[in-house]
Amino acid sequence: MKIFKTIFTLLLVAIFTISCSSDDGENGIDGINGIDGKNGIDGKNGVDGQAGAVGAPGAPGTANVIYSKWITAPVAVAETVDGTAGMSTSINAPELSEDILAKGTILVYVSFGSGTYTLPYTSTAGGFVNTITAISTAKKIKLFRFRHDAGGTVNLPTSLSWRYILIPGGVAATAGKGVKADYAKMSYEEVCAHFNIQQ
Repeated sequence: MKIFKTIFTLLLVAIFTISCSSDDGENGIDGINGIDGKNGIDGKNGVDGQAGAVGAPGAPGTANVIYSKWITAPVAVAETVDGTAGMSTSINAPELSEDILAKGTILVYVSFGSGTYTLPYTSTAGGFVNTITAISTAKKIKLFRFRHDAGGTVNLPTSLSWRYILIPGGVAATAGKGVKADYAKMSYEEVCAHFNIQQ
């Protein structure tokens, strides 16, 4: 009888335990999302700094311009050029090409005690009006002096110094601010300054 009661008690406990095990409750409703905060006000842009001053223009380069040192010429000899009698000598200009002859500018200068002058140069040296001019050919420049009255000749002394500047046709011929340069009308000093050539 005690065994029966014990079994009956255990059976009741088991039934009670099973009947009391509750199922999970339903999930609650999700809460409403909070309202996003307002964006902050953008800060003001800073004031732009002042532009720097424009730099001074650089000196024109001499990359394509060819120039000689001051040189002397051989003793002049009497010669008639185009029917004009005079005295002539020559200096070598190995860089003087056919292309420069055709398209470029050839400047020749003579220097003596009183200064430096662009050829053609006219004076009254020897007591007569006369002109020294340059006659250019490939790789050589002839220096020719003739009297205007065709009455004789005036010598070209070996004490004179000569220099040439060769400007190829591709070098921009400007004197600044878009002005077309005529190098033949510029002084020796102006040409040297323009091309940054040491005098």
